[in-house]
Amino acid sequence: MPQIFAASPLRRDYTPGVTQPTRPEAESSVPPEAPTEGYPDAPLEASPSAPRDAANVATSSVLAPEATFATQQRLQRMVLGILALGISALFLWMIHEFLIALLFAAILSSMALPLHAWLTPRLWGKKTLASAATLSVLLLVLIVPLTAFLAVVATQAVDLGERAQPWITEQVRHAPDVGSSLKDTALYRTLEPHREEILQKLGEAGQAVGRALVGLLTQAIADTVSFLFMLFVMLYATFFFLIDGRSVLRKILYYLPLASDDETRMIDRFVSVTRATIKGTLVIGILQGALGGLAFWVAGIEGAALWGTAMAILSVIPGIGPLLVWLPAVVYLVAAGHFTASLGLFLWCSLVVGSVDNLLRPWLVGKDTQMPDLLIFLSTLGGIVLFGAAGIVIGPILGALFITVWDLYGVAFKGVLPPSHASTRDGALRGERPSLPPS
Repeated sequence: MPQIFAASPLRRDYTPGVTQPTRPEAESSVPPEAPTEGYPDAPLEASPSAPRDAANVATSSVLAPEATFATQQRLQRMVLGILALGISALFLWMIHEFLIALLFAAILSSMALPLHAWLTPRLWGKKTLASAATLSVLLLVLIVPLTAFLAVVATQAVDLGERAQPWITEQVRHAPDVGSSLKDTALYRTLEPHREEILQKLGEAGQAVGRALVGLLTQAIADTVSFLFMLFVMLYATFFFLIDGRSVLRKILYYLPLASDDETRMIDRFVSVTRATIKGTLVIGILQGALGGLAFWVAGIEGAALWGTAMAILSVIPGIGPLLVWLPAVVYLVAAGHFTASLGLFLWCSLVVGSVDNLLRPWLVGKDTQMPDLLIFLSTLGGIVLFGAAGIVIGPILGALFITVWDLYGVAFKGVLPPSHASTRDGALRGERPSLPPS
């Protein structure tokens, strides 16, 4: 046998080839040591708790720093998330007055991206110069003509207001003497003692109306200044969105904890609804406003451009928008005795102007948005109530995103939700029996 067994300090009483007697547990005051390579034949006994205690000590010594590090990481992420949300909310609250202008700048820049991409290689690859050229084209093609047309509309509105006051005065002067015919009535005898007080109250009411008109004029001037300032903000943001818009969008999508397919679906829905809404609103509004204004001009109604603009704006309300403008005009022509003009205006607006909305809206708006007409109607009206004129575009976008988010929810929780009626119907057509819940 090798010398290692004879010289081993661990088991001095070991004799090769001799079976060692088993010692009772009571005689063992010290637990036996673990077997070693030097004694392969010895039937040694070890305490069952000793290896486990050693392993627990080793594991705890290894896992304790890892658990502490993981806790620190979770705490750091939680604090960082709270800071990011808080600072972002504060920043959005700080610029909330400009969010609508920024949204329209993003929409305008996305619509002008093909022109910007076409101009960039022709301007020596300089994106800044191409962005300035694109913005100049937008100003010349859209902003300047629109501003000039709105100036014409405002002029006609002021002219109609100046003509309305003399007309009312003339009608009042040529009206029959109502007071003389009411002298013998009980109402006249009741009000006669309070004549001076009534006249005083009427004078105060007239002053209140005058102050209200002055306030409306002041508010109109303030709104005009605010509109021009927001227009500047929109154009200024459009300039930079044309340069760095794609990189900003990629960074925003990177920070969203969504799958790439979900992000692409939301962006595609946003773009399609925005394009369809703007395209449908502009095309339908311009056509209905132009046709309606032409009919008003032929019928001899003053301010044809004003009424045509009103019809174009109200055309965002499907079905009944232009009706709110041309129906009172028909009633006015009937009251004025122009029966032929009233009949022609009624037929033209009901058959031609109304058919524009019925024919083009499903093709221009419904095809791209894939939204029911009722949802388009409600989202448009709700957007106008909540956001004003900007709600014409924002309302349908929010409605489409509402549908998209719930579609993504249905896909994400498909394994939890019950089967839809469509899938059950398709399975029945294939001869499959629907699965029933367990009893």
